[in-house]
Amino acid sequence: MTNQQFPALKNDRLLRAIAFEPVDTTPVWMMRQAGRYLPEYKEVRALAGDFLSLCKDTDKATEVTLQPLRRFELDAAILFSDILTIPDAFDLGLYFEAGEGPKLSKTVRSEQDIANLPKIDMNSSLDYVMKAVSSIRMALNGQVPLFGFSGSPWTLATYMVEGGSSREFRHTKQMMYQTPELLHALLGKISEAVIDYLDAQILAGAQIVQIFDSWGGALGHRQFAKFSHAYNRQIVAALKQKHPSIPVVLFTKGGGLWLDIQADSQADVLGLDWTMPLDKARHTLHALNAKKALQGNLDPATIYGSPQSIKQEVERMLDDAYVLDKTGYIANFGHGITQWSNPDHAKAFIDAVHEYQL
Repeated sequence: MTNQQFPALKNDRLLRAIAFEPVDTTPVWMMRQAGRYLPEYKEVRALAGDFLSLCKDTDKATEVTLQPLRRFELDAAILFSDILTIPDAFDLGLYFEAGEGPKLSKTVRSEQDIANLPKIDMNSSLDYVMKAVSSIRMALNGQVPLFGFSGSPWTLATYMVEGGSSREFRHTKQMMYQTPELLHALLGKISEAVIDYLDAQILAGAQIVQIFDSWGGALGHRQFAKFSHAYNRQIVAALKQKHPSIPVVLFTKGGGLWLDIQADSQADVLGLDWTMPLDKARHTLHALNAKKALQGNLDPATIYGSPQSIKQEVERMLDDAYVLDKTGYIANFGHGITQWSNPDHAKAFIDAVHEYQL
């Protein structure tokens, strides 16, 4: 199915902001907006049996993607999936343990391990993702644009080398400093898979894609440029060659200090976490003559406060975001909304964004 066969887009506010075109109000969406903070999500998750089964069930993945759009006036939908679908397709045995997050039953730590990684057929082992993308795009009926996404090569590599989540990244960083050529070989292989994966999502109907470099901020500044950004840049370039009109968002958690490095790519949008002031980010990019839209960056914990305090923090954030221009900005959290969030407070966040006078 191609993009031309889908219903026309009714709300293109987010795409206009990315292109630095005038907007009537600030576009907003939330990372992890379909998830455990919604009671209706928990009901569908229980029916699916487990998280991966939910991701692989087209109807249920479509349903949970649409749930937040029924509650909130969001300006985008995002595919319900997980960044670890690529390691799973590499036959590394992805599973989830309650309270411990994702785990991989096999790790990748040697030259032979890397050589053993199969070439992923996107229409075979990851066809369930493309089916979900097309199903969601049809079900949206042009309501808002649909995000596809992938983890970055560095972030995916940390899971593949460590065998799951990590705080120290001991094995990955040991590889980086002891045998950097091995890590580069692994990152190169993952990059090829990410390019194919995002290309397939776009062909299936994604109208914008985001690269989640969730662990990029764990690197030193020189290592970030060499082991993370170099590969993100390569992926964006490949996607832009194939799909020049599809916007790409590059989000590095903890990467605000490296805006100058990240600006050296064809990404249309740079996502920020809550540690980088938006006015500082705007001025930095302006000084570099880098016309990049920004996305972010409210601390997700802000919505533990009252609706009044949420509104105040949103207004402060938007004052910073619009210090130089009244467009080129997408409101979001600086990371995913947490499972402990009150849905009414999420609504307060979204409403405060839309009520802000440009």
